[in-house]
Amino acid sequence: MESFADIQNLIKADVEKTNQVLIQHLSSDVALINQMSGYIINAGGKRLRPLLLLLCARASNYQGNHHYLMAVVIELIHTATLLHDDIVDESHSRRGKETANEVWGNAASVLVGDFLYSRAFEMMVEPDSMQIMRILSKATNEIAQGEVLQLLNCQNAALTEAEYYQVIERKTAVLFQAATQIGGILSEVDAAQEQALRAYGLHLGNAFQIIDDVLDYQSDADTMGKEVGDDLSEGKATLPMIYALKNASPKDRQLLEEAINNADNSKIEQVINILQSVNAFDYTHKQAQKSADLAKQSLDSLQDSKYKEALILLCDLSLQRKS
Repeated sequence: MESFADIQNLIKADVEKTNQVLIQHLSSDVALINQMSGYIINAGGKRLRPLLLLLCARASNYQGNHHYLMAVVIELIHTATLLHDDIVDESHSRRGKETANEVWGNAASVLVGDFLYSRAFEMMVEPDSMQIMRILSKATNEIAQGEVLQLLNCQNAALTEAEYYQVIERKTAVLFQAATQIGGILSEVDAAQEQALRAYGLHLGNAFQIIDDVLDYQSDADTMGKEVGDDLSEGKATLPMIYALKNASPKDRQLLEEAINNADNSKIEQVINILQSVNAFDYTHKQAQKSADLAKQSLDSLQDSKYKEALILLCDLSLQRKS
């Protein structure tokens, strides 16, 4: 295996069945919900989080059918967060398409996001596992807290690296963690293996988000499906910026501080040049690599299999991705 497509092909039947279950559970007798849900789900994306749950279930020798349903629950929660994120961030495009709030307005997007959350909670009771319900409800709560923390941290050039990690763990990594942990719980793995899968998801989620924050400065609109420098225009101090603020000259630091504190990306080229000059991108990539290495190490106790190989490969692909 070398690519993301290879991983998808490894569990092709599981992926196809999950997509069928997803479409089935998006159905509503409210036409606008069907219209908006279809638009969002068909907007593209790798559906990495449900894939992680499916892989972890297979790596743990799961033989049942609940993994399809739980993978859909994970995807619905993720999609709901994106809907609400785009409203908070006043985003106009995602994955190269207009956001739902741009097409239908904020009110409809909020309500359809609520529908997706409630449908996910309706579905999560199916395995009749209090542990799974506890994990998913806690994860959803953590995500909400992470979003509020990020909102509070906007236009704050004094944000520390520790505070940054607190946000990304809650905002992003916690859902990765829930997906991988539930894959093990469905298989009734022992406590040590459940903890290993949980740790894998957390560290992979951190690596994924760190790279996402690099790409906001280093990619382009056609590849990313959104504008370069979006984080800066929203006043978000992400890891490349936090590192640069500590290591730039006083003059350059002042420019960076003003850009963050005023949520101003009009000098994006100068900002990128400063970040490059202090090796902020190299530093950030190294931190992502550390998280990816921790994710791989978490799988050491897992029995060797093609599914374990796929989980390890995902760590490398997360570091190499361009979008």
